[in-house]
Amino acid sequence: MRDDPPLLTAQMLLHAYQAGIFPMAESRDDPELFWVDPRRRGIFPLDAFHISRSLAKLIRKHPWDVRINTDFEEVVDACADREDTWISHDIARLYSSLHRSGDAHSIEIWDKDELVGGVYGVVSGTAFFGESMFSRRRDASKLALAYLTTHLKNSGFTLFDTQFLTDHLASLGAIEIPRARYQALLHNALQSDAEFTARALPSVQDVLQRRTQTS
Repeated sequence: MRDDPPLLTAQMLLHAYQAGIFPMAESRDDPELFWVDPRRRGIFPLDAFHISRSLAKLIRKHPWDVRINTDFEEVVDACADREDTWISHDIARLYSSLHRSGDAHSIEIWDKDELVGGVYGVVSGTAFFGESMFSRRRDASKLALAYLTTHLKNSGFTLFDTQFLTDHLASLGAIEIPRARYQALLHNALQSDAEFTARALPSVQDVLQRRTQTS
């Protein structure tokens, strides 16, 4: 009689990210997950995030609050609240455990008391593994990404992993690199540490200044 496989823990999941792989499920209710190691990997060069004129206008207008970690689990649930999702209940549970241990974080966009957009990910060393994002207002997730990339740069992070490259991410400056190149960047990122919550979020001027520097 064979023993059941051990239950996946948050620490095991973190080790998987450090090895360059990440989990996915077929649906929200799928009890199983599979591991992904893309042949080509999406990343955001932290000096090359593209802020369009319309996004710059939104940043200057600053109609919403930008916050860190005020409702991490709601951000994950919002990202999973779609017809097709890879974020199963079990995967969401593991992310919550990583958040409680300080290894997963969210950038959130709030309209008064309503969460209208956000992005979350896992951290290790100076690497940020971006997992998913959502918008309930136009461009809310873009705003979250603009603040996130500036915050990562200011906080000493060196790698922003987007896993896959989509047309949407490419329009914001993300690129695709071979697996071997990604592994080299990941190895270097794991040699030192950065603290996601050590610094306050960047100001409007700081985010827009980086647009000037990279345009």
